[in-house]
Amino acid sequence: MSLLAGFATTLAMIVAIGAQNAFVLRQGLRREHVLPVVLVCALSDAVLISSGIAGLGVLISASPLALSIAKYGGATFLLAYAAFAARRAFRPTTMAATDHAPAAVRTVVLTCLAFTWLNPHVYLDTVVLLGSLANQHGPDARWLYGLGSVTASFTWFFALGFLSRRLAPVFARPRAWQFLDSTIALLMTTLATVMLVS
Repeated sequence: MSLLAGFATTLAMIVAIGAQNAFVLRQGLRREHVLPVVLVCALSDAVLISSGIAGLGVLISASPLALSIAKYGGATFLLAYAAFAARRAFRPTTMAATDHAPAAVRTVVLTCLAFTWLNPHVYLDTVVLLGSLANQHGPDARWLYGLGSVTASFTWFFALGFLSRRLAPVFARPRAWQFLDSTIALLMTTLATVMLVS
């Protein structure tokens, strides 16, 4: 029961399109370094969820300074990425995936790490919230809850990264990439704004 509860709760939380999911989707559509990207996301969640169950969530809740640093750093990063996405959207002649030289895997992984670890909401969701929910299941069952959470994370990111390529025919048109990048720019700017005013 704890395993299923962890799986369902985590899946419900991470399916919403956010900065990290938008990045994974774009990499999946481009078929560019998808495995490293989904592994970074899923393994990061595993570390964060485990840390929350082990008690890190209590420490983070007691340290507003740590969340403030992540808040302003994360907002700055999101606004910068929004600017890059907006620039791509205004150059529709270079929108098709085949028109772009592949980014270096190091650059892609570092960007993915930034989306994951500079987002203060990831600490609230995985470490604080999931950690506290898991600990409500008792000293033994809490790790089953955590296993369910980690399984949900792996399931979601692998599905998003590798199944998004089925949309490739749609994104063979430059206009579709322009729409996606415009949406990403708007989403990143909105998330950064919400992050700064919250």
